[in-house]
Amino acid sequence: MAEVATSGTSSATSDQLLVVIDPVARRADGESVRIARDVLRAGAAGAKVCLPDGPEEFARALSRRGSRRPVVVGDDRALVRAVELLHRRRELAGCALSLVPVGGSVSLARALGVPCGAVAAARAVLDGAERRMDLLVDDRDGVVLGALRIPPLGSPSPLRHSPDGVTHPWLRTCRFLVRTLAPARPPAAPGSGPTRLRVEVDGETLVDLHQSVEAVSVVPGASGTARVEVRPASVGAEASPLSAEGSTITVSGAHFRYRADAVVSGPVRTRTWEVREGAWGLTVPA
Repeated sequence: MAEVATSGTSSATSDQLLVVIDPVARRADGESVRIARDVLRAGAAGAKVCLPDGPEEFARALSRRGSRRPVVVGDDRALVRAVELLHRRRELAGCALSLVPVGGSVSLARALGVPCGAVAAARAVLDGAERRMDLLVDDRDGVVLGALRIPPLGSPSPLRHSPDGVTHPWLRTCRFLVRTLAPARPPAAPGSGPTRLRVEVDGETLVDLHQSVEAVSVVPGASGTARVEVRPASVGAEASPLSAEGSTITVSGAHFRYRADAVVSGPVRTRTWEVREGAWGLTVPA
């Protein structure tokens, strides 16, 4: 892991910064990384830049930050990884994170109020203010910053049309072989399609195992709570969604997968999430 201590000519913040640049961001958009780094170096005297090569070095850099304020340059996954690491070290209460979104998936960062341009995001790091937000923590110490969905969105097919819209002969051959060799009715993956789940909110059952459900979503609600919506499977007329707000959500039943922010987990048979009010802080534009 490369580390570079730099001194800027002016300082827009009295904080000492630790800028951790995720390797995925460096590969995805090196130009945006360079711009963000230059803005942060110019605005924060003595900013320290770390270039970890993987998750272990990423974690080591955060754990050795000392009194420096951590700034993550990366996508949604990098942000979630940083929050989870600090949560498991029980250091979130005294630490405000900053983020410069760079990479393929930055929808979570945008939803949390972080500018998505490299210059604007870096300026927010220097001139912004900390906003405390709720955190959804599961019974395995995993975290959710934004939305939780069951089942997760399906993956795109590995066989795609070429950019010019023409299906090349080798692709047609591959598809023919796949259709020929694959079973006529492949078994459904865990968590795909309607399933039977029990969903409890603060100990009250919102839907039980006798009712098949199409989807469950959990999103931030009023401070200290999450909003849960269950869409029952319908035959004929569409069934109305069921909803509730609470601080503890338990889902159990058939094996299911779930998408928490940018990460798909499972299959599991049961999982409980608890809202931790104001558990983490993120720097956003003032």
